[in-house]
Amino acid sequence: MASQTNQQHFLLIPLMSQSHLIPFTEMAKLFASNGVTVTIVLTPLNAARFNMVIDQAKSSNLKIQFQLLPFPCVEAGLPKGCENMDTLPSPKYQPLFFAACNMLKEPLENWLSGLEKLPSCIVSDICLPWTSNVASKFNIPRVVFHAISCFTLLCSHNISLSKVHEKVDSMSTPFVVPDLPDTIEFTKAQLPEVMKQDSKAWKGAIDQFKESELSAQGILVNTFEELEKVYVRGYEKVAKKVWCIGPLSLHDRLTFNKFGKDDKGFIDDSETKCLKFLISNKACSVIYACFGSLSFIPTSQLKELALGLEASNHPFIWVIGKNDCSIELEKWLKEENFEERTKGKGVIVKGWAPQVEILSHPSTGGFLSHCGWNSTMEAISSGVPMITWPMFAEQFFNEKLIVQVLKIGVRIGVEAFVDPMEIYKGEKVLVKKEDVKRAIENLMENGVEGEQRRNKAKEIKDMAYKAVEDGGSSDSNCKLFIQEKL
Repeated sequence: MASQTNQQHFLLIPLMSQSHLIPFTEMAKLFASNGVTVTIVLTPLNAARFNMVIDQAKSSNLKIQFQLLPFPCVEAGLPKGCENMDTLPSPKYQPLFFAACNMLKEPLENWLSGLEKLPSCIVSDICLPWTSNVASKFNIPRVVFHAISCFTLLCSHNISLSKVHEKVDSMSTPFVVPDLPDTIEFTKAQLPEVMKQDSKAWKGAIDQFKESELSAQGILVNTFEELEKVYVRGYEKVAKKVWCIGPLSLHDRLTFNKFGKDDKGFIDDSETKCLKFLISNKACSVIYACFGSLSFIPTSQLKELALGLEASNHPFIWVIGKNDCSIELEKWLKEENFEERTKGKGVIVKGWAPQVEILSHPSTGGFLSHCGWNSTMEAISSGVPMITWPMFAEQFFNEKLIVQVLKIGVRIGVEAFVDPMEIYKGEKVLVKKEDVKRAIENLMENGVEGEQRRNKAKEIKDMAYKAVEDGGSSDSNCKLFIQEKL
């Protein structure tokens, strides 16, 4: 790289949530592998989760460091130690968590004030609009990072601009998103909470996010142009500049293969368990079910999922998120003798599972997912078709992209989000075991439609690899972004 690149220092400021921290650390490694010095702002407990990033950087001569800021849990009214969204005892604490994230502004400014030389660029999370004031105060160029797709960005923009959702008479009445390349319908019940709430607080938050994006020099997006070209072009008319640099998870894998380093460095019990099971099964036969780190699924719903996986007659790996590992569920699994009953046919993992390794294994044939964007990109990069079960945030947008636009998925059939707080008021079941069984059979079927989905998924996987390889669209966009005078 040119000498000016070696002098570049990027300051990355992520939201303290696993779904944001993971792509930010992957992005840090990507920038560092292109000769940039990178500092990631983290809090102590989050830094402890990502110490491996520093170890990898040191062993590969990459310049990555953490700048630790204390997280004001108590000051914001949070229980001590709640430094990541996945550590919150319940969703009701989320507004307090965002308030705590906003309190990081002053300590960050104090740290910047003490530097002899300021960073050459700030890459900030879209969920932290106060970073625009920090960048302005210190006269540092700033770009915004989006951990979602251009499809979602354009849909959201067109809905908000046209206010088409405000003209429908009920939460379940469908409306068409205007000015899109495809005919895409939503209901109000499927929109992210920030879009369907009428409160001034939510409207104010959206206005801040938009203002923060418009004041930035451009946006970085964890996608690749070939995946959603018409939507990338559409959003380029909205933002000042768009650099598609994904899939970041795939960059990460290839970067450390290139450096000759093991991406993990150790194998734990859950990884051994999953990989042994995958090796013992036929190619493209296993269903992988996982719903991310922020799922709050009632036990009654998890029972239906378990019974549906069993009834499908396909081998499965089921990851039960740590928020869902309740005493009640454990009791049911024991009473039903479920793990013993499905021994040899299924594997249950509680907490963390090696998702990238599972998805990229030849035996994995389908992914039952909440449609989080990181998970979606990992499935796309592995060529694995998906069963879509949106649960919150922008996940219904991702479902439309997966099923309707890309044609690599099957819907499980949910039509609305469940308010997370409703989980604590009573058990709610949206998906019955028959729905799970039917969706798995549809995805794994050997007919024409099933074959077309698998072929399309493989074709998109090949495009993803080409995008991140030397000279590919994402590789070129990353280099252009680094070299450009911001």
